Amino acid sequence: MTQFSVAVAGATGYAGGEALRILAAHPDFTVTCVTGHSSIGDRLAKHMPHIPQLGDLIVEDTTPEVLNGHDVIILALPHGASGALASQLDPDAVVVDLGADHRLEQQQAWDEYYGGRFYQHWTYGMPELIVGKDAEGAYVRQRESLVGAKRIAGPGCNVTAVTLAMQPALVAGLVDAQEIVANLVVGYSGAGKSLKRTNLLAAEALGSATPYGVGGTHRHIPEILQNLGHASHAGGKDENILLSFTPILAPMSRGILASVSAPLNDKAMDMDEDGIREIWKQAYAGQDFIQVLPSGVLPATANVIGSNAAHLQVAIDRKARRLLAFAAIDNLNRGTAGQAVQSLNIAMNIPEMNGLTMIGVAP
Repeated sequence: MTQFSVAVAGATGYAGGEALRILAAHPDFTVTCVTGHSSIGDRLAKHMPHIPQLGDLIVEDTTPEVLNGHDVIILALPHGASGALASQLDPDAVVVDLGADHRLEQQQAWDEYYGGRFYQHWTYGMPELIVGKDAEGAYVRQRESLVGAKRIAGPGCNVTAVTLAMQPALVAGLVDAQEIVANLVVGYSGAGKSLKRTNLLAAEALGSATPYGVGGTHRHIPEILQNLGHASHAGGKDENILLSFTPILAPMSRGILASVSAPLNDKAMDMDEDGIREIWKQAYAGQDFIQVLPSGVLPATANVIGSNAAHLQVAIDRKARRLLAFAAIDNLNRGTAGQAVQSLNIAMNIPEMNGLTMIGVAP
């Protein structure tokens, strides 16, 4: 069996650490290099004691010279850092960016929400994203574009939850795309590992929930709109999609629960709930990591923690004339590192589920 060597940059952060946790048990990958910044010179065991088989690796400086020479390079770096580094990396290596630098297709969106240098869009790493239909009307998914890809942009965690929840409605033309509202409950690891009073001091965080990135300012908004635009186009429309997006930090270490709603159109009002659920089931038929739950069963973050699974449900509120779509994911696994490994598997002709699980660790 071929073993591919992997270097992970930003290995001692949350996203990099989750990538290491998954790769340590992956039958086709061997982590041979880890890099960092403030942790340079440390044994990895100091920062990741829960991954003992990698504990003797020494954290090196994040430079092209250190990272090159590996089959796979995973960049778990702040936005701006991976883009500046990427042009110096081996063109024959498969590089996955877990940050934002290569996600957006339009520079205008980057300039508005991030600023700084705009970097080229890479192959987008969400295999289940619906991007079109073939001549027979079957869904065309982003998975097909990932085969053989050398440069992969990992999606945002909030983006993943909202996209998976709502894209079937846009493909099927069930809602008014100009009135989409997404409210997300997010675990504290989604806010990063840097020491901040609001997200890493237990006395401030426990027993409290607080919104952040409000008023249309959150940087995941243009990426969500980009994905929902592809879904709308797959449904035969080019809509002006508008999104109100509010994430809320909640006192849990991991997980995202997305509640996404939009007004039902007349077509949807004439359908019963089972018929609408069938659209979600068809949209994710054959997508092993996506589970549309049985009728009446709602997603819960506890059921997906530690897995690459996404649990979905859809309901209708006839009195309010709104469709309600829900998604639960682990923000570090399905939302970041797990989805990246899934995309790597596809790109490198490895069975898509290798190294990944659909099994959570509840309770």
